[in-house]
Amino acid sequence: MGILEQDIGNLLRQKGLTLGVVESASGGLISHLITNVPGSSDYYRGSVTAYSNEVKIKIVGVKEETISRYGAVSSQVAEEMAQGGRKVLAADICLADTGIAGPGGATPEQAVGLFYIGLSHQARTYSRKHNFQSDREQNKCRAAEAALGWLKEYLTSLK
Repeated sequence: MGILEQDIGNLLRQKGLTLGVVESASGGLISHLITNVPGSSDYYRGSVTAYSNEVKIKIVGVKEETISRYGAVSSQVAEEMAQGGRKVLAADICLADTGIAGPGGATPEQAVGLFYIGLSHQARTYSRKHNFQSDREQNKCRAAEAALGWLKEYLTSLK
């Protein structure tokens, strides 16, 4: 259990906020890290591991048109995953990720290690792009750490 996850839990409790997660390329790792904290049920609603486009569309609410136009690994899809997850999981804040963990899956436009992380809270939704240069497992770990680091930064900035 890491200090980062504990800090996030403390911040969510202090601010009276709940958290949900929609994961694709990280495959449940973000949720695993969050639930390693004792008492995380106070603020953690749950997750959807939306690995396939079908699950992203049918369960999370990502528009098929968005995936067709921008690709599953895009800022637009990460944002729609975060927005949809917030609704489906009835959470105040939702984190989402989509990416290419590797070693396969790269295209001429998108390299292995490309991830987009989405964050949705109230009427605002954001995304961040990351490029990790490691093997599959490390890319997943770095994406989860980046998502949690951003969440802590975001929670700390809230008044």
